[in-house]
Amino acid sequence: MPVTSLDLAPRPQSLMLSFFGIHVRGRDIALSSSCVIDAFARIGITEEAVRSTLTRMVNRGLLERHRQGRKMYFALTPRAAAVLQDGHDRIWRTGAVNRDWDGQWTLVGFSLPEAWRRERHDLRSRLTWGGFGPLQSGLWVAPGEVDVAALVADLGLDAQLRVFRGAVVGPTEVTQVLESAFDTKAIAAEYRAFLDRWTAAELADPPPDFVRDPFAGQLLLHTDWLELVRRDPHLPAEHLPADWPAIRAEALFQDLARRCAASARAEAERVLDAIPTGG
Repeated sequence: MPVTSLDLAPRPQSLMLSFFGIHVRGRDIALSSSCVIDAFARIGITEEAVRSTLTRMVNRGLLERHRQGRKMYFALTPRAAAVLQDGHDRIWRTGAVNRDWDGQWTLVGFSLPEAWRRERHDLRSRLTWGGFGPLQSGLWVAPGEVDVAALVADLGLDAQLRVFRGAVVGPTEVTQVLESAFDTKAIAAEYRAFLDRWTAAELADPPPDFVRDPFAGQLLLHTDWLELVRRDPHLPAEHLPADWPAIRAEALFQDLARRCAASARAEAERVLDAIPTGG
């Protein structure tokens, strides 16, 4: 299968979000289930998996159904549109390399009762999404200014949180904070793995199916890169090794994305069955 040949196993929901982000974000349209099934077959995803994923995403409030005749179409909900806009901004505006850090940190302290396991899990997941790392028990930090209120708005934990902004002062060093709160070696390894995967795919002879098919390759590329940058806490480049692999990985992603964009867009116009949703 194409996905296996890339040594990738992205979750169907991650692929689905990327698919709608590429082809639907910013447009008032819905796509038919049949055209989504056909598109995902090109990367080895079964019809059963596609239908199951669409249903789960409707149940989670990420997609909404639109029926036209005997066909079912799917459009983004406002919640999903916001998630995809965040992903778009992380890829094309924020970028993978933080060269503009102002020396400030956002700190979140919290203490939750032992019985609040679900709440603790939800909070930690949300903080990780926002670029935070655990500095010590009950204290998480993120470089730069993070809107914590928006990040945790729906968790109902405001009374349990203490949020601050500030700079590191001696005897503490910035590198100590980075090493304590973030696994920089693991982050670097993920970027190197991305470089290895996509460089190998480009150089393979014969090239794998998804390289010959820009429509499928675009979906796999964007999904792989977006999952990577969403896990990246966007650490300040000045305090990372000079050969930080995110720099080369981002350049490779942007080059591959540009090269497949026009062909993938033309193919999408040909194969996607879309209807207007009226906003």
